[in-house]
Amino acid sequence: MKKLILIDGNSIAYRAFFALPLLSNDKGIYTNAVYGFTTMLLKILEDDKPTHLLVAFDAGKSTFRHKTYSEYKGTRQKTPPELSEQLPFIRELLDSYGIKRYEAKEYEADDIIGTLAARAEQDGWQVKVISGDKDLLQLVTDKVEVYLTRKGITNMDHYDLKAIDEKYGISAEQIIDLKGLMGDSSDNIPGVPGIGEKTALKLLKEYGTVEKVLDSVDSISGKKMKERLIENREQAIISKKLATIFKEVPVDVKLEDLAFGDYDVQKVSSFFKDLDFTSLLNRLPDEEGNTQTEELSKIDVTIVDEIQDEHIVSPTAFVAEVLGEHYHHAPIEGFALSNENGTFFVPTEIAVQSERFVEWAKDETKKKWVFDAKRTVVALGWQDIVLEGVEFDLLIASYLLDPSVSSHQMSEIARRKGLSIVEEDEAVYGKGAKQRIPDEEQLSDHLGRKAAAVYSLKADIEKELEKNDQSSLFFELEMPLSIVLGRMETAGIKVDKQQLEQMGEDLSNRLKDLEKTIHEKAETEFNINSPKQLGEVLFEKMGLPPVKKTKTGYSTSADVLEKLAGKHEIIEHILLYRQLGKLYSTYIEGLLKVVEESTGRIHTRYNQALTQTGRLSSTDPNLQNIPIRLEEGRKIRKAFIPSEEKWSILAADYSQIELRVLAHISEDDGLMEAFKNDMDIHTKTAMDVFHVKESEVTSNMRRSSKAVNFGIVYGISDYGLSQSLDITRKEAAEFIERYLESYPKVKDYMHDVVEKAREDGYVSTLLQRRRYLPELTSRNFNLRSFAERTAMNTPIQGTAADIIKKAMIDMADRLETENLKSRMLLSVHDELIFEVPEDELDLMQKLVPEVMEAAIELNVPLKADVSVGETWYEAK
Repeated sequence: MKKLILIDGNSIAYRAFFALPLLSNDKGIYTNAVYGFTTMLLKILEDDKPTHLLVAFDAGKSTFRHKTYSEYKGTRQKTPPELSEQLPFIRELLDSYGIKRYEAKEYEADDIIGTLAARAEQDGWQVKVISGDKDLLQLVTDKVEVYLTRKGITNMDHYDLKAIDEKYGISAEQIIDLKGLMGDSSDNIPGVPGIGEKTALKLLKEYGTVEKVLDSVDSISGKKMKERLIENREQAIISKKLATIFKEVPVDVKLEDLAFGDYDVQKVSSFFKDLDFTSLLNRLPDEEGNTQTEELSKIDVTIVDEIQDEHIVSPTAFVAEVLGEHYHHAPIEGFALSNENGTFFVPTEIAVQSERFVEWAKDETKKKWVFDAKRTVVALGWQDIVLEGVEFDLLIASYLLDPSVSSHQMSEIARRKGLSIVEEDEAVYGKGAKQRIPDEEQLSDHLGRKAAAVYSLKADIEKELEKNDQSSLFFELEMPLSIVLGRMETAGIKVDKQQLEQMGEDLSNRLKDLEKTIHEKAETEFNINSPKQLGEVLFEKMGLPPVKKTKTGYSTSADVLEKLAGKHEIIEHILLYRQLGKLYSTYIEGLLKVVEESTGRIHTRYNQALTQTGRLSSTDPNLQNIPIRLEEGRKIRKAFIPSEEKWSILAADYSQIELRVLAHISEDDGLMEAFKNDMDIHTKTAMDVFHVKESEVTSNMRRSSKAVNFGIVYGISDYGLSQSLDITRKEAAEFIERYLESYPKVKDYMHDVVEKAREDGYVSTLLQRRRYLPELTSRNFNLRSFAERTAMNTPIQGTAADIIKKAMIDMADRLETENLKSRMLLSVHDELIFEVPEDELDLMQKLVPEVMEAAIELNVPLKADVSVGETWYEAK
């Protein structure tokens, strides 16, 4: 039997947006609604295996219902830009799957769904409707079922005729009568004032329809009820009409056009990678046999059993193959070298035991061209081989030329340059559990092709960098940085495992105590981690006022609990219990898993070619994300210690670097004055925005100013600010407007940078890092507004990222030239962490801020604050 699934696109996107926290990927794109929608779609495809599929969207604000009642949906707030920016990506997701989507002018998604459901039922098809809107329950028949999202969006309540009868005691057709009487505040359908769901159901069970209720008003008991029904007769009839789904929309697609079957896995995979949905990639079918690989160019690779001078001339393109992301302490599968004399494969044991090769590797006069210098430095470092003289890195060059490209795999880079020379790694090694090392002949061919690709592509790539005025960024910043990062990764940072284990024990005991306290306050034992049980205890047993209801009961999300803080002391205990639970599982257990046994250190991996702003990120572990707002989170830093006795940890971080960059780029007099006079910038902003003296600035004024100061850097919207300050969107919009009036040149910058980017197609940082924004000329308002926000904040964030990278290179140089034993260990956001011997402490406390503050010259001074301690925790 044919199985049609109809999805209410706007409703599911809206539910997903508010069900998930406001997530964004490394490109700065908000993704929570897209991610939620995708997980719902994957679940449908996996569980239902539909033969036909369509997603319906609302076409616009005005519908035929507005002609009946102009106030229809009039109370709805404007869609937050953070959500509307995501709708084009949801459409792109559907297109990548080959799923039909449809919208019709003057009609709502409900009407399209109603029309197609009726058609399919007539043809004897089985129909499943998915929405978050109860209105669609009126469509239920013996052939049409409706699924409504509840907690999150992958959990759904299933409604057939029996389920509607059990829940409401009325038929599906009477759902429109229910809305006619009780109205619907979300759609601004008025109904009859004073009649809620309970009363409406009672009336309908007795009389059947709105019209019969109105005609039988004399026999209805209760004077007030009669008055309301008589006074609002027309309103009730109009409300019923507004709630009725129109099933004769002129939809110009045939049911057969909605057929869904095989889709291009590569397209979907590419979409997931673009949006950083890496966790969803393993839910796609196996790609084997789905993609056509083009014929590779012929290449000769010589397998050598002894390194000769001809193999290691200068320059030589060089590959040391380590599989997978975890390249610390991983085996090198083989080496390949390509130069004017040809392309050569060297088995690992021959290379690492060759004195000639080891000497060549550390000779900085012998120029090497590589793909991913940092990875190569680390891989060789574990073999006790030092790598110097790296002159070119294909990965970093490709990333600088266009950071928005989803894949910087060597095969992809070569293909983009029209060079069909390298196969994808997965095609050679397989993936996941099926990964294997091929025989020497296949391995030597694959690695030789990689080395030959680097050798062939270098000249053209360098010309492109020069044309973009990015040579200096590449050679003076990113290339030296990759070596510095490689050395930092290899060194790692010492971790006191016992201390971590002790913290874990302490946290575990605190969680048990908190559980006991919560049970005592609630006067009952229950599973605190079960939202259902927690909701029943808080809102039914304890009688706290419910803030938000979900399909399964009461919402107990963090924002709901925060609103209840102060109503009962149990709330702060529950919030703390949740925070400590996450701390224990993610950070204590998570960190213990990644301590390298042989070194007792954590060797985080820095991602240098990932974010579109140029910021470094780190993985295994992600040290950028250790929560420091909570004291227990900050304490985790106690486990990070110097690797030598009597050494100290020194931490130095830039003070408000992004706001200083904004002051420099915008040349705003107010901002520049604040930084030149070393004023507290948030107090200064409060003075300017609220027109008060410094002594009159309250803590609330400063807090609001701080939120706007940091928000402006990230292109904050009225919705975003209203969420962070818990104020209305109107108040937030007014505040942003007052801010921009106070700092007119910031307002000018925001306008000018967007206009220039529209002309050029990209924005640049002070050091010429580019981010391309083709969406700036899009006809789609949401895509365009996202690009405008990105154009405003990328030069600021990107320049701040460039400054800290420059400081890292300068610090590495100074440590070397001054022959210091101190080591640079970590880079976390705007902070650098060092381990320092006792006799260098005074010098380093002067040297580090001096170098950081001189990294780049701005119109305002850069400022770095330094602190020292026996652990990373004490150094803060």
